[in-house]
Amino acid sequence: MNQTSTLPTTPKPKFGIRQIALAGLMSAVICLLAPWSLRIPISPVPVTLGFLAIYFVISVLGMKLGTLSVVVYILLGLAGLPVFSGFLGGPGPLFGPTGGYLLGYIFMALICGFFVDKWGDNLLMGFLGMILGTAVCYLFGTVWLAYQASYTFMQALAAGVLPYIFIDLVKLVMAMLIGRQLRRRLLKSGLI
Repeated sequence: MNQTSTLPTTPKPKFGIRQIALAGLMSAVICLLAPWSLRIPISPVPVTLGFLAIYFVISVLGMKLGTLSVVVYILLGLAGLPVFSGFLGGPGPLFGPTGGYLLGYIFMALICGFFVDKWGDNLLMGFLGMILGTAVCYLFGTVWLAYQASYTFMQALAAGVLPYIFIDLVKLVMAMLIGRQLRRRLLKSGLI
């Protein structure tokens, strides 16, 4: 009787060197895009490319690696690198009027990334997840802005969210369309 021995297959590690390097690369993408901002006279919250960067990274990496990229970005900014809006760094921006949005990026990444991982090929569910994640980020930002600027919740919503909804929707659609294509290629190559 001829027995063929088979070696057990080792599962692919979730956070191998390639995945961590990819998360680091995507943190760099956020660091390059997020500081670019445009102040508008009606709000202490500038228009930035931060949301575009987060949407893109999450569309590509999904929940775990995408959230890791966002956390690394925030830690780099907290350490003093000028990666926050207006090329600022250090703890000041986290405790300033836009700090709630920065913290909200983490929860946005978790929620949006969950939808990307769970329903990656379903464009409608991916879009719904991005909208839900954005709403949570808006909530964090609005509550913190109201506290920082001594606004009511509605005043903070009017200053920090309402002027940005359309432009954030455009960023979301652009990032999803490009990010989904890159995600498919990375999945096909086995990098994520």
